[in-house]
Amino acid sequence: MASSADPARRALLQAMAAVPLLGVLPAACAADGWPRWRVLADSSLSADGRMIDRSQDDLRSTSEGQSYALFFALVDNDQALFDRILAWTVDNLADGDMGKRLPAWLWGRDAKGGWGVLDDNPASDSDLWLAYGLLEGGRLWRRPALERIGQDMLAQVRRTEIVDLPGLGPMLLPGPHGFVEDGATRVNPCYLPLPLLRRFAAVDGAGPWAALAVNTVELLRQTAPHGFAPDWAAWRDGAFVVDPVRGATGSYDAIRCYLWAGLLSPRDPLFRAQMQALQGPLRRLRDGAPMWEKIDTRSGAGEGEGGYGFRAALVPYLLAQGERTLAQALQSSLPTHEQQRSDAPAYYAQMLTLFADGWAEGRYRFAVDGRLQPRWR
Repeated sequence: MASSADPARRALLQAMAAVPLLGVLPAACAADGWPRWRVLADSSLSADGRMIDRSQDDLRSTSEGQSYALFFALVDNDQALFDRILAWTVDNLADGDMGKRLPAWLWGRDAKGGWGVLDDNPASDSDLWLAYGLLEGGRLWRRPALERIGQDMLAQVRRTEIVDLPGLGPMLLPGPHGFVEDGATRVNPCYLPLPLLRRFAAVDGAGPWAALAVNTVELLRQTAPHGFAPDWAAWRDGAFVVDPVRGATGSYDAIRCYLWAGLLSPRDPLFRAQMQALQGPLRRLRDGAPMWEKIDTRSGAGEGEGGYGFRAALVPYLLAQGERTLAQALQSSLPTHEQQRSDAPAYYAQMLTLFADGWAEGRYRFAVDGRLQPRWR
């Protein structure tokens, strides 16, 4: 853990302390604003800002969990909580300076009972969400120090996590190391939410973000022949193919593809093309069938039934396509925040539900240029 005496850490703390009062809602509004978020924060967020996945034996924390928690604190207009989450992430995952070191993806208890980083390879989806939270937190709360860290993170992502695929152009690697082998470049479709890419294109016009958005839809078009996204895919010999490690399954990663598609502004020029590439769940739900837990994306056949997080993730996807009755049926099947409080914490299902139900309740929107539009603003 970085010492508070470290110059980078000291500068971060000073930046956090310098919060202007202009435009900030009273603390009570933040604390009482979002019941579902309070349930997860109360059960799984430590006092110093660590999001704990209590479903795992190692009680792990991931850069994904930290990035989502940072976003929810921003949507809830809770600057104090945002700062605690950020400080824990910087101290424990980024060697005290996230502007110079992308955060390790996995932290938890090791086989000997010690606590620390278990895998120091960054995860690019979390890097994008963290950068977005910092950029938008800085803009909405008028804290330029946060924006500078977000911009520095984008520069690192451009340098270490984006490659130029011959015949396609820029594409996001899942992380800096270990995803290019035997002539195949492995990718993860759910790592590429278009609203975030639109915001990055607006703040970094010389970057690859606009082209990356177009290539994201092409990735989905080539790998979802039946309208179901895969968890993983690969680029080989000028085309996207089945991932050589994970195969053609679409499941717990891919469910986020439909969620992100639903969150995209309908005015975005890629909105219709992305929805067209992801028609599988819509057809299935229109037939009165539940969303499968696992799908062979090559054949379109699936098995099992996804839990409430899967149902929640499809609510914005349905609403964005005008399917209000189907969306309301799914939303009414979700546990209430009171029920979630009495149940055991379920990190992933709760995270999916927060993104989806928060959007359905109008707590936030993404503008066509990717700007966050929280209800409190």
